[in-house]
Amino acid sequence: MTTATQKIVPFDEAITRYDPVMGLEVHVELNTATKMFCGCATAFGAEPNTQVCPVCLGLPGALPVVNAKAVESAIRIGLALSCDIAEWCRFARKNYFYPDMPKNFQTSQYDEPIAFDGYLDVEVPLEEGGTRTVRVEIERAHMEEDTGKSLHVGGATGRIHGADHSLLDYNRAGIPLIEIVTRTIHVPAELAPAVARAFVTQLRDLIVALDVSDARMDQGSLRADVNLSLSPKDSGVLGTRSETKNVNSFRSVERAVRYEIGRHAGVLDAGGSILQETRHFHEANGSTSAGREKSDADDYRYFPEPDLAPVAPSREWVEELRGTLPEPPSERRRRLQAEWEFSDLDMRDTVGAGALDLVAATVAAGTTPAAAKKWWLGELARRANEDGTDLADLPITPEQVAAIQGLIDAGRVNDKLARQVFEGVLAGEGTPDEVVSTRGLEVVSDDGALGDAVDRAIEANPDVAQKIRDGKVQAAGALIGAVMKEMRGQADAGRVRELVLEKLS
Repeated sequence: MTTATQKIVPFDEAITRYDPVMGLEVHVELNTATKMFCGCATAFGAEPNTQVCPVCLGLPGALPVVNAKAVESAIRIGLALSCDIAEWCRFARKNYFYPDMPKNFQTSQYDEPIAFDGYLDVEVPLEEGGTRTVRVEIERAHMEEDTGKSLHVGGATGRIHGADHSLLDYNRAGIPLIEIVTRTIHVPAELAPAVARAFVTQLRDLIVALDVSDARMDQGSLRADVNLSLSPKDSGVLGTRSETKNVNSFRSVERAVRYEIGRHAGVLDAGGSILQETRHFHEANGSTSAGREKSDADDYRYFPEPDLAPVAPSREWVEELRGTLPEPPSERRRRLQAEWEFSDLDMRDTVGAGALDLVAATVAAGTTPAAAKKWWLGELARRANEDGTDLADLPITPEQVAAIQGLIDAGRVNDKLARQVFEGVLAGEGTPDEVVSTRGLEVVSDDGALGDAVDRAIEANPDVAQKIRDGKVQAAGALIGAVMKEMRGQADAGRVRELVLEKLS
C-alpha cells in the first residue's frame, strides 16, 4: 500500500485498537578534537573534504588507532546512564555498501559494547498537569564512527530519487559516535509520543552536562532513530517495526511517533502488512516516507576488527571517571527550583526557553533569580526570537546581564534605560558601564535639574497641579510622566514624585 493511497488513522483512534511498542536509538557525536581512529580535525562547517586522511578515507594500507578521549567519554556516558562498563570489549566491522562509507564498512561494536544494562528515569509531563516518572531501560551504549555526508543535487526533495547528481563530503566520516540503544519501551499508549520526546530531551540534558558533546540536533551532533511497531490491543503479539531515521528535534521525535502509529494502524486496518524498513521524517508536515528495506544483524556480516586491539578499561580508571560525573540534570533542576523559590510554571518556562544554565550563571554572577529570569525570558528572549537564534548564542554573557541589573539596583539606570543598555551591549558597543557612559543613559537624580523640570511640568499643567493641591495625590502620575518625557526617561521617578508633592503640598 503506497503512502499516497493509505489512510492515516487519527492517533486517539489508533490507540483504542493497538498498543505501540517503541524503541529509541540516539547517536551522539563526541566533541573530541580529532576523529575516532585518526588525527583529522572534527570542526563543524569546514570546507568539504578538507578534514580527511588515508585512514578515514579507507585507503589501502592505512591503519586505525583508537581515540583514548572518545573511550573516556563513552565510559562517562555509560556511568551516567547507570550502565555496567565492560572489562574487555572490541570493535567489529559492520559491512554494507553506502556511498558515504568510504571503507564500505563501518567500524562499530556488535556483541561487545563498552556499556550495557543501564537506565534513565525521565519525567513525562501529563496533559492534566504534573508529571509521571518513567524508567527507560538502556540495552547498550557502544562506540562507532560516523559516516560521511551526501548532498543530492537537482531533485525537488533533497533525496537521491530524482536528483541529477550527488556530492560527497567525507569530513564527518570517522567522527566518534556513541550510539545509545534502549530496550523495548512499554508505556500506556497515550503516553508513547510524550515519553519518546522526554527521553531524548533529558538524554540531551545529560550529554550536555557531561560536556562530551554540544548535542546540537540542528547540526546533527545528536540524532534520534524511532523504532515502532503496533500490537493488537492487549494481545502481546509484536508487530513488524519501522525505523524512522535521523529525527533532529524534540518536537519531531514526538511527531514521528504519532505519525507512525497512525500509519501502521491504517495499513493494518486495511489488511496490509508492515514492511520492515527505514523511513525519512519530513519536518514540513510531520509525515514519513519510505527509505530502504531494513537489514537484520546477520545481513551486516559483523566480524571482529583485525586492525584494532581490544579495549580493556581498568576498574581503577572507571571509578576515577565515576568521580567526574556532574549532578544529574533532573536533581539539579529540583535543587535550583527550591533555591530560587520558582513555581513549577516558572521552572518549566525557564527550562523550555533553554535558559536554565544562563539564569544559573547570572545568579552566580550576583543577581537575584527573579531578575535573571526576567531579563533572559523577557528582553533577551524577544531579541533571540527576532534574530532567529538561540538564547545562548546571543552576544551577551550572564556576567553582563548581572552587571546591568546591578546598575538598576544602584539607581544608575531604570528598567527603561536598561533596555537601551542591553541594546548597546548586544550591538558590540562595550561593557554595560561603557554603554551607559557613551550613550549618556545615567539616571538624573540632581535636585536642581529635576526641580526645574517639575516647575515646568506644573506650569504647563495647572489643572493637574490644582487637583494635587486639593488632595488628589494620584494625579501626580501625569506630572511625573511629563517630567520623564522631557528628560527622555532618565529622571529618577521616585525623586520626581517627592518633588511634585513637596511643591504642591
